Amino acid sequence: MLTFQAVSPSYIQSDSRISACNRTVNRLVLKSVHMKIIFVICMLVAGRCHVLAQNLTLLIRQADSLEASLHEQAAYYKFREVLKVDPRNYYALWKSSELCSRVGKRQISKEKKLEFFTAGRTYAQNAIKVNPRAADGYYALSVAMGRKALIESGNERIKAVREIRANAEKALKINPNHGRAWHVMGKWHYEVSNLNTIEKTALKIFYGGLPKASLQESIVSYEKARLFEPVFALNNLELAKAYYRDGQLEKAINLLKALPSIPHKTEDDNRIKSEGKLLLVKWRK
Repeated sequence: MLTFQAVSPSYIQSDSRISACNRTVNRLVLKSVHMKIIFVICMLVAGRCHVLAQNLTLLIRQADSLEASLHEQAAYYKFREVLKVDPRNYYALWKSSELCSRVGKRQISKEKKLEFFTAGRTYAQNAIKVNPRAADGYYALSVAMGRKALIESGNERIKAVREIRANAEKALKINPNHGRAWHVMGKWHYEVSNLNTIEKTALKIFYGGLPKASLQESIVSYEKARLFEPVFALNNLELAKAYYRDGQLEKAINLLKALPSIPHKTEDDNRIKSEGKLLLVKWRK
């Protein structure tokens, strides 16, 4: 006759404890493996981020160097490379906008000019979205819009007038020492105070008029631009024109005399200085 020996409760408890221990060990092993995998991934990501950061720094330095050596279109293309890597890079966005405004002005056809100015406006708008508390995006937008307005028809030009000033004022509210934004304000006052009767009437009818523009405010703004950014050939030329229009011939001539000694900072400076030389001969007659 078969007999069965009862299993001791203590044996069952011991076996359960061993199983639980094994399960715990397995969990710890899996957790350790997971942690190692996560660590490796983090190291790879960190390494890639470091490489990207190095690449961005190098690309920006190359773009700045190209601009400093007066190769502005090449600098613009280099900043576009930066934006392919980092589409939200604020510096690359507003610099691309500024360079589009400069390069666009030198284009021969109106279509190519508009292409660059429109791109410049988009870059500046994106810069403002990235950092609405910084001045350079608003400044760049005011320049792009201003350049675009000067080659467009009367209606399009009139529409842009209010926004150009508004963006320059936003830049100056953030940074009152922004020399180039003061230059935009000087140009705004100079051009708007020189609008013909039809354009002024259109502004009044369709847009309720504009803040007062005057030649005197143009001179004040240009002088502030000269104070905060003395190495700025275009500002010297435009200020000379404002003084000449205001009947202050001596000041205008002195500014033109000083123009050749200003170091070149843009590709346009040769043209600017040549124009100043011609005006000097003309005004001395």
